Amino acid sequence: MSSPGVILYGPPTSGKDTTTAELSRLDDRYALLAKIKTGTGRSTGYRLVSAAERERLHDQGRLIVETHRYGNSYAIDRQDLAALVDTGRVPVVHMGNVADLQRLRTAVPLTWTSVLLWVPREECAKRSEERGDHDTPKRLKAWDETLADLRATSHTPVFNAITYTDHTDATETARRIITAVEAGPSDPIAVPADLT
Repeated sequence: MSSPGVILYGPPTSGKDTTTAELSRLDDRYALLAKIKTGTGRSTGYRLVSAAERERLHDQGRLIVETHRYGNSYAIDRQDLAALVDTGRVPVVHMGNVADLQRLRTAVPLTWTSVLLWVPREECAKRSEERGDHDTPKRLKAWDETLADLRATSHTPVFNAITYTDHTDATETARRIITAVEAGPSDPIAVPADLT
């Protein structure tokens, strides 16, 4: 079996950062893969690069997945991912759409456990305001896009687990993920049709 990896997918404020921190606390093999970011806003959890540097990495074929959101560009560097795996770490990757999630799974042959972290729209707005986001309307737009993305791709299940983070604390969420990773590959499950 190949090395394990975790993909966390969910709308803004669904708990991707919090869950990743808890995974690392419970088991220090779990490590966030810092995406490359070109643009403004939050820098925590990213490797900031200029547009020219990002273009150079792209031309070298190092960028596996590239995404544009909030006026910024995000990408996954193949070498950053390999560096984690080579040191025995379990990379934790945050994804914002199903197409990119599937692209990553195809491009990098790890034993991926894909987890949907979900939070209702009202809770997304509340959490965004509580953490001091200056762009809560953009976060809610991204929430709407995430729901539309899930509904458009519901015919092809890609998640091994679904957790509602407004009902499950970070420790329990992380424990469930670790258990799923240790159990090995499992069939993907369908996203509930009544997800809101």
